[in-house]
Amino acid sequence: MNRSFDLRSDTITRPSAGMRSAMADAEVGDDVYGEDPTVNRLQEMGAALLGKEASLFVSSGSMGNLIPIFLNCGRGGELLTHERSHILHYELGSLAAIAGAMPVAVPGRRGILREQELASRLRPAAYHLPQTRMVEVENTHNLEGGNFYRLEELEEVSAFAKKHALSMHMDGARLFNAAIASGVAAERLASLADTVTFCLSKGLGAPVGSLLCGSAEFIAEARRVRKLLGGGMRQVGVLAAAGIYALEHNIDRLAEDHEHARRIAGALAETRWAALDPNEITTNIIFFSTPGHPASRVVEALAQRGVRASTMGESSVRMVTSLEVSGSDTEEVCGIIRGLAL
Repeated sequence: MNRSFDLRSDTITRPSAGMRSAMADAEVGDDVYGEDPTVNRLQEMGAALLGKEASLFVSSGSMGNLIPIFLNCGRGGELLTHERSHILHYELGSLAAIAGAMPVAVPGRRGILREQELASRLRPAAYHLPQTRMVEVENTHNLEGGNFYRLEELEEVSAFAKKHALSMHMDGARLFNAAIASGVAAERLASLADTVTFCLSKGLGAPVGSLLCGSAEFIAEARRVRKLLGGGMRQVGVLAAAGIYALEHNIDRLAEDHEHARRIAGALAETRWAALDPNEITTNIIFFSTPGHPASRVVEALAQRGVRASTMGESSVRMVTSLEVSGSDTEEVCGIIRGLAL
């Protein structure tokens, strides 16, 4: 049977044997009462890693993004976000439908917000206009090929938010990828935002969950909103144990995913059916266009040879590396790509 290499997303990662063992041995309690010791330990670890006072274990990154918008932007407030951000395109409009906030789509090269573009979209103070209350950054940026904020770029957005008394939230679903790629500690990156969400269930390899981090006062209110959203969980230490294992074992190895992505991008650049700049592949996400061919045809041809990828429109394809794809797997994928003639 031919092998299959799943490059559709880093969300397809499965718990390792060590992670499963940690889950099986987890001490549990009722987390709605705050009595699950493993959840409490995970939350303490997450807060310490990002230099925040507290954190909250939530079921998904989408919930982790929605709660700060609910609390810090609110009904009738405006949120400045990149025009291709995850919260705008892939969270079912929850920021408007549930939080009552109005998103303002801001352009920015490769997913990076800059002060000039943000400033041009600030509302003047007038009782008949919605007021800008929040700015959101995505780091790394999914739809912009895993691009990350350089420190000076993030400092610029943070200074802008402080200058205009705006709350700043970071969708750091892949924050540790950004930290490794930028060479800047995750704690330093997180210090520039009031609230930060990061996912345990992507490159870090846990089966479910994210952590929302911020001040102790904010997290106390966030816990109430989590309950409002149906996110109160009971003996969930079995899942928190996976998150602890991920934080203890799977952060530094993200650099391997970045290297594998660069190698695959190099192979793609050698073909006639894929167009991309390999130098723009800096983390674990690869986007390429398919000149002369529908993206669906390229994805189908790759799938027939055992490489699974995702169409992202009529002429764009996404691949994502993860701990499910080893170095030897990467070499096989590169060989398949180089041998594919369309």
